[in-house]
Amino acid sequence: MAMLNIRHPIFLPLWPRVLVTTLTGSWALLELVMGNTLWALLFGVIALYCAYEFFVAFDPANYEDRDD
Repeated sequence: MAMLNIRHPIFLPLWPRVLVTTLTGSWALLELVMGNTLWALLFGVIALYCAYEFFVAFDPANYEDRDD
C-alpha cells in the first residue's frame, strides 16, 4: 500500500479530484501570502501534480478497485 496513493478509487468521481486540487492550490496561495515560500512551493507542486494526474492524464481504468 502506497502512502500517497493518488490512484485510489475514491478519486474516480469528479468532485474529490476538484476538491483535492483546489484545497492544495488554495493552501499554496495562503502560504505564499503569509510569506512562507518553502511551504507555498511544496503545496504548489502538489497542486500541479494533482491537476496533471486528475485532469490531463486521467484514465478511469487506473482508478478502478483492484484486489491486490
